[in-house]
Parts: sequence; C-alpha cells; structure tokens
Amino acid sequence: MKDYHINIFYSDEDGGYIADIPDLESCSAFGATPEDALVEVEKAKQAWLEAARDLGKPVPPPSYRPAIYQVSR
Repeated sequence: MKDYHINIFYSDEDGGYIADIPDLESCSAFGATPEDALVEVEKAKQAWLEAARDLGKPVPPPSYRPAIYQVSR
C-alpha cells in the first residue's frame, strides 16, 4: 500500500523541525527533532483523515513525489 509522502525540514524561524504532508492540505506538525516531528505529523495525519471522513469530504489518494536532483561530478 502506498502511503503519503512526508517532508521534514529544519525551520530557523520556528527553532525546530517541521513535517508536512503535501497531499493533505495544511497537514503539518512541529518537533524538536526530526523524529519528534515525524511522530507528531503521523498524529496530525490520522486526525486530518478522520475529520475529512466525518465531514464527508474527499480524501485524496497518495500521489505527491518530490523531484530528486543528482549532482554530477
């Protein structure tokens, strides 16, 4: 089964790590470490999906895939 792609990056402005799921609008979380951010965004994902289902809103299938660039030397 495919799952949603998760981005994790450090935010100087927030002083910690942000994790987000591009396929789920406004689904993101904060953590002091990348691992903390991942745990928190998994909780946010479950809450997002549950809320969408409860409200009868469509749940998008996982589709986002980042572009991966390779530098040649």
